[in-house]
Amino acid sequence: MNVLLLRAVSQGSPDRYEVAFRSHGYHPISVPVLETAIVGREQLAHKLSLGPAKQSLAGVIVTSGRAVEAWSEVAQALIVKWWSVPFYAVGEATSTALRDLCETTPMYSPRDIRGGSDTGTAERLAGFILKDLPSDGTSRKLLYLTGDKNRDTLPRILESGGVELDSLQVYATQGSSTFPHDLSLALEHVKGKFLIGEDLSWGWVVYFAPSAADFVTPILRNHFVLPTVNSSTDDGCEISNRHRVVKVAAIGPTTESFLIQTLKLSVSVTARNPTAEGLVDAISQYDKVQ
Repeated sequence: MNVLLLRAVSQGSPDRYEVAFRSHGYHPISVPVLETAIVGREQLAHKLSLGPAKQSLAGVIVTSGRAVEAWSEVAQALIVKWWSVPFYAVGEATSTALRDLCETTPMYSPRDIRGGSDTGTAERLAGFILKDLPSDGTSRKLLYLTGDKNRDTLPRILESGGVELDSLQVYATQGSSTFPHDLSLALEHVKGKFLIGEDLSWGWVVYFAPSAADFVTPILRNHFVLPTVNSSTDDGCEISNRHRVVKVAAIGPTTESFLIQTLKLSVSVTARNPTAEGLVDAISQYDKVQ
């Protein structure tokens, strides 16, 4: 069964999501959906050059791989050391990106990485940080590296817990201008026949972020029959040989909520943990029951 992964594959090593799905007998198809540009280089360089002590910073919050890229680009140019403070990472992917940075460029990389697979949502990361920060009167101020589409969940919880955030936008995200072409090209390479209806579905579409979901869904409707919250298929889509019936999966509860509440899509599976293993386990268990 096919699994369309709405994300770019990992660079420089076998992609963990594709490896996990292949090991369970699925055919993964990864298509990048977003373009990201690094912004605020001068502001970030200034903060990094000052170091954590002069700014009374107790740590750094990193919530995406793109923020890791921004840090790497600017810190490498300055050759600065921020080894004295912890870096709090949301989810296993961000934690892995930070650890990879430590191995490839140890001179300017963080060494104390906290969070990871147990902090896969903003709520979990915020709770972890509140428990982890010292309560002995020392600084509870954190540098928060953000993008342009961040929700207020993490700042709201932390600030209500007495944590001061020095927020800095380091990347901006937009829909990939080549996604329609990339998707069509990827689907052309999918081999095998499929039937429309109850006999056999094409497979799965997996969403990884609300911003990507909002952008790609209208384009996906040109190729797939997406299930809605009120019916098993998209009522407004004429079913034909180029409209494959699919099931929808979400990487986590934030994305699931957006798909259901905003896009009105029916979500069959949401990963308990936002990892490759958590996602493939959830989908394979669903398919076994069905």
